[in-house]
Amino acid sequence: MINRIVQINKKWSDHFSTKKEFFCTEMESYTDTLKMLIEKSLNSANSILEVGGIDRPLWYKNKDLIYDGLDIEYKDKCEEIYDHFIVQSIEEPVNGKYDLIISRTLLEHVPDNKKAFNSIYQALSEHGETIHYLPSKYHIYSLILRLVGNKGQRFLIKKLRPWAADVTGYPTFFNYCSPRQMRKLLAETGFKSIKITCFYHANDYFSFCFPLFLLVTLWENLCKKLNLETFCAGFVVEAHK
Repeated sequence: MINRIVQINKKWSDHFSTKKEFFCTEMESYTDTLKMLIEKSLNSANSILEVGGIDRPLWYKNKDLIYDGLDIEYKDKCEEIYDHFIVQSIEEPVNGKYDLIISRTLLEHVPDNKKAFNSIYQALSEHGETIHYLPSKYHIYSLILRLVGNKGQRFLIKKLRPWAADVTGYPTFFNYCSPRQMRKLLAETGFKSIKITCFYHANDYFSFCFPLFLLVTLWENLCKKLNLETFCAGFVVEAHK
């Protein structure tokens, strides 16, 4: 019964998601933004380290650059995707130097991002660049995750978002995961030319309940219109060593 109700609400939410007039601005794609920034950086970068990509990489291996991966987990496909794969936490020192270090939806899962960015800073070559997308800790979805904890999160995902059960549900900490906190952390670490781009739409997390989906969408539209970066859904951060 619950599954049937969720499916109906998901259908309605998906239907309204296709209507541009439903949003105050067009929906942005943080993945497209990340790829555009990576491609721009490759004009001067010859080596990339992707953190947390596992078998869902942001970029691709090719003969023109070194493309390595790093994660606390390992899968057989890692050897096909990356030139080299390192099994460890990004909080630990990385053996090697890279022109570009990237990640997508990883840093919210790191317990200590101060250690993580110290490690990233040390692993960058001179004038190297780092680019990441991470969810913001003050979005409604993130606040709920922090309230229910990881066990509650996994239970709710199975019941309310079963289509995402295989790719979500990892423990989250949201350490320094707000635009203001991240900007300050990077500056204290020694990074320069820090730029943050906010994204406001993460209403799909609430597509299991169409009325709630509508309310969250209206709130996100308002936050974007007023440029309330504290309440953004997530953000891309760029910084140079």
